Amino acid sequence: MKKFLEEFKAFINKGNVLGLAVGVIIGGAFSTITTSLTNDVIMPIVSIFLGGVDFSTMSIKLPSIFPVAADAEPNMLNYGNFISAIINFLILALVVFFIVKAVNAAMDKAKPKKEEAPAAPPAPPEPSAEEKLLTEIRDLLKAKK
Repeated sequence: MKKFLEEFKAFINKGNVLGLAVGVIIGGAFSTITTSLTNDVIMPIVSIFLGGVDFSTMSIKLPSIFPVAADAEPNMLNYGNFISAIINFLILALVVFFIVKAVNAAMDKAKPKKEEAPAAPPAPPEPSAEEKLLTEIRDLLKAKK
């Protein structure tokens, strides 16, 4: 049991788990912002172009198979809320895309640039005619010994 607790403590202390927890919490809070943006700002503008249609009221009354009481609420299929949820998801995905893109760009700038491999040393200059002649004479003298 002690080993299990030590492993669990090491797992929790890793930066990935803490970062994930923070991301989930902030994502949940950000979700309410995007829901409000969708429902309170974007959908009214979209409804202007659709002749004042309010997506939240779009629904279809479903038939009942069994008899129901006269005062019972009708069974409704609220597809307008589903359309709003899809738009909300697309906005959230777009915002997350831009955030990830910005973070990746910042990480690329923060990374130390790889140094280029040092250039190969320059080739020694070609020996002059006098040096070639002296080299030949030296080699001949060595051969006669």
